[in-house]
Amino acid sequence: MCELGLKSKVRPKRYKSYRGEVGRVAPDLVQRKFTADKPNQKWVTDVTEFKVGEQKVYLSPVIDLFNQEVVSYEVRKSVTLPLVTDMLKKAIGKLRPHETPIIHSDQGWQYQNRAYQQQMREKGLQQSMSRKGNCLDNAVAENFFGILKTEMYHNEVFKSADELIENIKEYIDYYNTKRIKLKLKGLSPIEYRTQTLEAA
Repeated sequence: MCELGLKSKVRPKRYKSYRGEVGRVAPDLVQRKFTADKPNQKWVTDVTEFKVGEQKVYLSPVIDLFNQEVVSYEVRKSVTLPLVTDMLKKAIGKLRPHETPIIHSDQGWQYQNRAYQQQMREKGLQQSMSRKGNCLDNAVAENFFGILKTEMYHNEVFKSADELIENIKEYIDYYNTKRIKLKLKGLSPIEYRTQTLEAA
């Protein structure tokens, strides 16, 4: 590949947020059981990185294991703490009073942060973390990032970070409302949730 001047665009270096134990690490409550009986029972979250020229863009979503729906997300040009705390605040705002999901992540510094953990405690959410360096423990989030990047990012040209951000927002809306999944009976995540709740 070097001799021919070829460069892989499909699998660039992954964004890593692990910086050692900088706060409290939670046990793995999910144990790779990536299913849920009802909405807002188990959530997963992670952060991924995109590049447009020399500019970086970061996406932080919360995904519901019931129907793979992106419950909330933040997409920004910096990877500061509000990327995850604002995302979590929006996700919590969608919960009904009796709903207290497990929220599963890796051991990234954001998820060990006191402010993030305090948000969860105040709403009764249970924190769960993957084992260090084991991406299979958070496979649903990794799979979502893979789908998103394959379908709207890799081999595409974006003029600016702002253009990419708008495309990510449009894609997530499409993913939630229109992109069908065979495991969801050929429905989109929101269609599946709506149909299930109506039948209950």
